[in-house]
Amino acid sequence: MKDHYEHPGGEAMASAEALARAGDWLRGAGLRPTRQRLALATLLVGDGRNRHITADSLFEAAQRAGAQVSLATVYNTLKSFTEAGLLAEVMVDGSRSHFDTDTSDHAHFYWEDGGFLTDAPRESVRFEALPDAPEGAEVSRIDVVIRLRGKPG
Repeated sequence: MKDHYEHPGGEAMASAEALARAGDWLRGAGLRPTRQRLALATLLVGDGRNRHITADSLFEAAQRAGAQVSLATVYNTLKSFTEAGLLAEVMVDGSRSHFDTDTSDHAHFYWEDGGFLTDAPRESVRFEALPDAPEGAEVSRIDVVIRLRGKPG
């Protein structure tokens, strides 16, 4: 199942519950819920589901929902959401970042044919041991991306 960004229902108007959830999400991270942040946060977490998005897919969803935001605003907002700990940035290659609303440590499948992420089953990825971090450093996060493509034929 794809869990990349698909705006639920495509409604232009967000429900009061979705707006409240988005506002609480922002305030919980110490961010002021400006009009633009609130519009994007509602698209990201308003329905209570986790999702994977890119800046482009969020911008397109915002346009479909009637939100007045520029692509530059989307990029800047994703950066501030990530810095505030609301999103996890998942680098798949050097040219495109994906963002996950589930910030817990977990592995991802990257579907090369479609260019999107889904969560890998949590119980199927285990680490027996990690290397010791160099002097003066500690492991802050482990990112695992498993690349998939369709089988030929």
